Amino acid sequence: MNSVLSNLSNGGAPGTGAGSTVSATSPTFSPLYQQIKALITQSLQSGEWKPGELIPSEVELASRFKVSQGTVRKAIDELAAENLVVRRQGKGTFVATHHEVRAQFRFLRLMPDVGEPHSAENRVIEVKRLRAPAEVARLLEVKTGDPMIFIKRVQSFDGVPTILEELWLPGVLFKGLTAERLVEYKGPMYGLFETEFGTRMIRASEQLRAVCADEHAAQVLDVAPGKPLLSVERVSFTYGDKPVEVRRCLYLTDTHHYQNELS
Repeated sequence: MNSVLSNLSNGGAPGTGAGSTVSATSPTFSPLYQQIKALITQSLQSGEWKPGELIPSEVELASRFKVSQGTVRKAIDELAAENLVVRRQGKGTFVATHHEVRAQFRFLRLMPDVGEPHSAENRVIEVKRLRAPAEVARLLEVKTGDPMIFIKRVQSFDGVPTILEELWLPGVLFKGLTAERLVEYKGPMYGLFETEFGTRMIRASEQLRAVCADEHAAQVLDVAPGKPLLSVERVSFTYGDKPVEVRRCLYLTDTHHYQNELS
């Protein structure tokens, strides 16, 4: 067993979670493939392999970590299931990226009642620097009053305003993000965060509830005040289970529905 894996076995590096750490004095009893998964995740987090890039083959990784190819395969199976890497038949395994179409719809669960899902047209209402209110600070695990980037935008499908979004982002991570940059960027927002700010969204936790449109939401979405809307509050996480975005959305569901697949 090489020195890196020896260190893992002695509790000196991540065990089971993606990018999680344990105390150097705490023993680690995770299976070997979980330790390999943690090492690969470390390389993803450090940027050794960039989003969209081909990672070394299973044979190369097995040689690198001095384990069997089957152990590496099992580690990559879990990383693929968690959407951190993507297997492509006959081509190899690639670092997942938000620029892929399928990744865009993994985080946007609003689907049309009729026809295929397609990208929305975005209109940025405002982008400004604010201090973190207490609830946002709690969700992002920062201090109340820390600098934040606040974004408000409306998304339309076929010319119909459908989603009103408010986003809170840590100002330190997203320094330089402006309304002008958001307007000129034509890809998915998470793709911009990934490419220009080095922050990749790995997973999200959401809360859904039914609400009535207030005056502002009604005006933006061009509906009557009191119109039933679907409220979705999301906290998105990057590597190491670090929260890096609070997103609050109001969905108009006259011609769309929220879709989730359970497995």
